Amino acid sequence: MGFICGFSIATGAAARLLSGYDSYGNICGQKNVKVEGIVNSGLDLTHKKYVFFLDPCNIDLVQQRIKSLALCVSACPRKELKTLADIQKFAETNGSALCSYELQPSEYTTDPRAAKLCPKYPVPESAPIPFFHRCAPVNISCYAKFAEALITFVSDSSVLHRLISGVMTSKEIIMGLCLLSLVLSMILMVIIRYISRVLVWILTILVILGSLGGTGVLWWLYAKQRVSASAVETQIAKDNLQALLIYAISATVFTVILFLIMLIMRKRVALTIALFHVAGKVFIHLPLLVFQPFWTFFVLILFWTYWITVLLFLGTTGSPVPNEEGFVEFRMLGPLKYMWWYHVVGLIWISEFILACQQMTVAGAVVTYYFTREKRNLPFTPILASVNRLVCYHLGTVAKGSFIITLVKIPRMILMYIHSQLKGKENACARCMLKACICCLWCLEKCLTYLNQNAYTATAINSTNFCTSAKDAFVILVENALRVAAINTVGDFMLFLGKVLIVCSTGLAGIMLLNYQRDYTIWVLPLIIVCLFAFLVAHCFLSIYEMVVDVLFLCFAIDTKYNDGSPGREFYMDKVLMEFVENSRKSMKEAVRGGGAEGRELKPMASGASSS
Repeated sequence: MGFICGFSIATGAAARLLSGYDSYGNICGQKNVKVEGIVNSGLDLTHKKYVFFLDPCNIDLVQQRIKSLALCVSACPRKELKTLADIQKFAETNGSALCSYELQPSEYTTDPRAAKLCPKYPVPESAPIPFFHRCAPVNISCYAKFAEALITFVSDSSVLHRLISGVMTSKEIIMGLCLLSLVLSMILMVIIRYISRVLVWILTILVILGSLGGTGVLWWLYAKQRVSASAVETQIAKDNLQALLIYAISATVFTVILFLIMLIMRKRVALTIALFHVAGKVFIHLPLLVFQPFWTFFVLILFWTYWITVLLFLGTTGSPVPNEEGFVEFRMLGPLKYMWWYHVVGLIWISEFILACQQMTVAGAVVTYYFTREKRNLPFTPILASVNRLVCYHLGTVAKGSFIITLVKIPRMILMYIHSQLKGKENACARCMLKACICCLWCLEKCLTYLNQNAYTATAINSTNFCTSAKDAFVILVENALRVAAINTVGDFMLFLGKVLIVCSTGLAGIMLLNYQRDYTIWVLPLIIVCLFAFLVAHCFLSIYEMVVDVLFLCFAIDTKYNDGSPGREFYMDKVLMEFVENSRKSMKEAVRGGGAEGRELKPMASGASSS
């Protein structure tokens, strides 16, 4: 990727991107070399530093370019020009000719070619884009036209204009609500430690009552419908009765299965509660963990900015080639024109690499916390110590794990692209096979992501390579499969409810604030933007909480596997987890005396500890 960036800069793409160039291949603000077969090329444009499009709002989405003649001008029109006379006066006053080079300003109102070689009027007020020397329209109506071309479901363009006006008018409120969602996410991370026990049991009771109530209502409706159907013999009544019977039976089966799952998982819910409680303590001892999403997001933004810049370089690199309209385009010839494919692969891999670095950093810090018996002896900054270990020893592990995810993600994205291109053209069988393949690759990607995260935790504990760590983590997860299922279902559902709470709170505040604004007509789009940002912020913060819980669980599983609490093999775990282990042992002894299933269920942990 460094070679691609260097090549694009060396071939002049950086100058063309930053300074801009006209439709004849001339770079604005400098002397140019003549392009064979192209008139108006090779001009000295030292004093004309800005690119001006004659019709800036004419976008070709298929070719991904502005369908307009581009010229280099001395200044952008800072006010609207409604007629050719205004364009002529602007050129004579400011010395900036907005019509093509072959026309003199004195000819703007007399030459018949002016209709084609001069800008489409009224010429909108425009201003130069900082650092890129392009004249861009100031009025948002032009951008609304862009959106109209992109959003096909909006049939009334005036609605779209009002939506965009609503966003522009309420930008201060949007920023304030986004900040509110950030504050609420940080507060929730603090208080979730204290409400985890109550929240889990409230959710359990609500699920039980909801399933029982839904099943009871369906059977009641079926019985009522059956009585009324006996009096009125119609086909519609019979169909409704049969449908209600199917729904009632399905709800009953679902409720029974749900009860069985809760019966099996009831002991393991206590572990989830204990882990959430300990995770709250981790954030108290490691407060910098709260800011981990900021650093990751900042690094991702820096990389994405670099990636987009190089992509723009690639779009302007190559040799000047005349197109069918007689203007100049810059195209790469030969194998080099496929460099952007590798650039896309780099986007996926390095983005996954950055996210994996976050996982490794969090895992290293939490592992340090867990396996330090005296918490007051923790390093001054466990997060920075974890980053230091990552950079010195584990970059290869992170690169390998992120590359595996990339190998799965790329085929899935290719299949999704093929599916979108063939939409409506392929037969039902091909469509079903494509969707099945995409679904399987998505499931594989999620499983590998979860395994990678636990492999990074194993690496942080044992300092082993990626493959060894992944194998060790996989064995631990298989040995504790039921506990993993309980933590991932109950824990993830709790965190999902936390996200819903933040989105609902931010949305409610948004409705109350936006409802009192009378400066615009539609505030649906601002509210949607705020809710999406609130969900994104809540997801970023609570995903760190989820990550900490997963790391704590793996540490707990390894601790119980190799230690039994006897002298010389003391546990490292927190008191809350210690209470859970003691309660599990008591339950196991009681179950063993009675020959119950719980004893057999908890035996692997005990036998693993004794064999170690």
